[in-house]
Amino acid sequence: MLPKDPTSTEPISDDGVQRTQNVEPPPPNDPEGVAHPRRIRSFVRRAGRTSTGQQRAIDEVGPRLLVPYAPQPLDWEAAFGRKAPAILEIGFGMGETTAHIAQLRPQDNFLGCEVHEPGVGALLKLAAEREIGNIRIIQHDAVEVVAHMLTEDCLDGVHIYFPDPWHKKRHNKRRLVQPPLVKLLASRLKPGGYIHCATDWEEYAHQMVEVLAGEPALENTSSAADGFSERPEYRPITKFERRGVRLGHGVWDVVFRKRG
Repeated sequence: MLPKDPTSTEPISDDGVQRTQNVEPPPPNDPEGVAHPRRIRSFVRRAGRTSTGQQRAIDEVGPRLLVPYAPQPLDWEAAFGRKAPAILEIGFGMGETTAHIAQLRPQDNFLGCEVHEPGVGALLKLAAEREIGNIRIIQHDAVEVVAHMLTEDCLDGVHIYFPDPWHKKRHNKRRLVQPPLVKLLASRLKPGGYIHCATDWEEYAHQMVEVLAGEPALENTSSAADGFSERPEYRPITKFERRGVRLGHGVWDVVFRKRG
């Protein structure tokens, strides 16, 4: 997918890839106590060309770093070959940010969920080129992964960077960061684990603060009146974000921690 026109009024997405959510009726086996009246998915499938290099990475690196979706608890030690703090990223686009953070934090394990095949191939290619060994990828809807593969208190962190803002008011209900998903994510976090969201759509940023603050298990790490955090050093500024900032677009980070 081509980067968006930097002069556009549309929000910029991490790595220039729009990650969207779709809504559909809930499956019969949604986790007990987590209601999805109109179930949010972490994506909308979009056509996109997988390059030769990306396909080669899928074929050659995929067998080592791709984890197949299965509705059963993930064995983290078997998947990564070690025990380490576990970070989930929902929708990593073309993977540049994920690769950067994984290199910066080699002590952590990073599990990325992305359905966009060119993005999966791009991150696998980066992992091979940079010899990054602490990344694994599940090419599947992140909501189902969290619900059916991740057990309670298994995560040390969650990254949600530049999800589709669905900026038209009638589409706001399709946004990813909503109470049912936040409740589910909070149940998968260990005490002290964090959720870090970032967006370039201010109204969505305020909604993120409101939704996360509404989850009793979480507390804001920021004492600022607006609830926003300074950008953590580990999250890089992408070239698309930098271009947007030059054009006057803001970017907001929101970081909440699980109580306990």
